[in-house]
Amino acid sequence: MNLQHHFLIAMPALQDPLFKRSVVYICEYNEDGAMGIIINKPLENLQIEGILEKLKIEPDPRDINIRLDKPVFIGGPLSEDRGFILHSSASEFGSSIRISDDVVITTSRDVLETLGTAQQPEDVLVALGYASWDKGQLEQEIMENAWLTAPASADILFRTPISERWREAARLVGVDIHNMPAEAGHA
Repeated sequence: MNLQHHFLIAMPALQDPLFKRSVVYICEYNEDGAMGIIINKPLENLQIEGILEKLKIEPDPRDINIRLDKPVFIGGPLSEDRGFILHSSASEFGSSIRISDDVVITTSRDVLETLGTAQQPEDVLVALGYASWDKGQLEQEIMENAWLTAPASADILFRTPISERWREAARLVGVDIHNMPAEAGHA
């Protein structure tokens, strides 16, 4: 089982405040564990333009057709001051790692310098922090019914309204998440 480029979809019984009703995009999965970015928990009062202002990055030349008022996401509880940019794969930057044919993750400043310009990747999701699981930990959580897994969809990752991502990700595997019990049960 390789979960890279998959979604983890929190089951209704998962009550951890950060992960409750979350969708995590798995960026890396190997024998040492897993790393992912929560894609449906926006930070309050922080948008992409705010990050650019804090870093003193001025889009040049500014393309007024590109919106910078999109939210920045809580990527996870680790390295919350570090930026992770998921984007479409047409562009690669200094520290880009290709996750799939259509998704790349970049942590270098050069991708931020394209935001708001014609050089910006078509699809962009900016997150602060990430989530991580040690060897065997994620598999155990899946066996305990904390998570559903589904092959990732760039459409859900980048274009589905934030409030609908949890439900739509579950639908990828034929599950109506709202009809599932909030208590974990064992047959």
